[in-house]
Amino acid sequence: MHFVVPRPYDAIVPRSLPGKPRTWTLVSGAAELAVAAAVASPRTRRAGALAAAGLFTVVFPANVQMARDWRDKPAALRLAAYLRLPLQVPLVIWAVQVSRAAELPDCTDAVEEPA
Repeated sequence: MHFVVPRPYDAIVPRSLPGKPRTWTLVSGAAELAVAAAVASPRTRRAGALAAAGLFTVVFPANVQMARDWRDKPAALRLAAYLRLPLQVPLVIWAVQVSRAAELPDCTDAVEEPA
């Protein structure tokens, strides 16, 4: 969605970041696609999951910006913005767990079926 409808993402780019918000929107969209592709592939899953944990962490300031900017929105939108903040924690935990699981050797090939 960063590429199809970038405006909402531009709006939550923290104002303290240098450059144009659209640049950050496009870079973060590309990063999300790259991380998703890396997590999807067993060969790159460990690194991809670690990158996902990092990405979930570095986009947190945008979620904070959104929550601050949406203080005057209707209650349902404010709630959605505020709920995004604690949701980052389980996403980071999930990514770390995926990374650790990807480190474990796959022993299913070594197990012989009984005759």
